[in-house]
Amino acid sequence: MMSDCLFCKMVRGEIEPDIVFENDHVLAFKDINPQAPVHVLIIPKRHITTMNELDDVYLGGEILKTAANLAKQLDIADDGYRTVFNCNSNGGQAVYHLHLHLLGGRQMTWPPG
Repeated sequence: MMSDCLFCKMVRGEIEPDIVFENDHVLAFKDINPQAPVHVLIIPKRHITTMNELDDVYLGGEILKTAANLAKQLDIADDGYRTVFNCNSNGGQAVYHLHLHLLGGRQMTWPPG
């Protein structure tokens, strides 16, 4: 974990996010600047800077499966939802700790922007 990483501080309990799910490997919490009625971030508890550094296929799968499970629990699975990994500055990544956005509860448009 990185000492100054915002999401690592959440994993360590130094900052308390609005948690919707947690297990030994991932933490999921509500985004503080939601872009949809449902906007949850799903992060690995291990610090991974970007998608480019993700070297664990099982952890990647756990992040994705957590998103699908949460979509069902949050009642957005049937109507549809979007998942997004932003990678580096041109990809729109603002916090350099890998995170998956789970967005739903409204009609999504394309292209995303």
